[in-house]
Amino acid sequence: MNWNAKDLDTYLGQKEYIDTLLVPLLKIDTDVEQMKGSASSAEFLMHLSNFIETQFKGRMMALPPFTYTQSTSLQKMGEVLAKDLAQTSFQHVFYLTTDREWTGVDIKGEVIWIPSIPLESMDQKLRQTIIEDQLRQVLPTFTKKWTEA
Repeated sequence: MNWNAKDLDTYLGQKEYIDTLLVPLLKIDTDVEQMKGSASSAEFLMHLSNFIETQFKGRMMALPPFTYTQSTSLQKMGEVLAKDLAQTSFQHVFYLTTDREWTGVDIKGEVIWIPSIPLESMDQKLRQTIIEDQLRQVLPTFTKKWTEA
């Protein structure tokens, strides 16, 4: 489920079954030399987030990406996000990012860092295979948290 009016209507009617929130954390690097890499990471993260949301549509809500720049304090951003998201009824919050710096941030919820893979020069079939492989890598993180509850 995505953060849109139609899916939120469904969520409000079935929120006891939709217990997981996926929060993409998207770094936009404004340094000219880093822009292309940043854009490539954004493309990868959004493809992966959309694929994960599709696979877990009846269990998971995906937020639009939280976008920040290189000078953002990740600890402060994480504190604000966690505080605001704690007001929701989601039992599990997963933050998905290609920015390794999030692994050092103390945040309520689970940070999933996955290295970015440049997708721009791949054909559609290879791109899909790569995204599926990445889901297989993060799937144990989801299932571990779900079985703990």
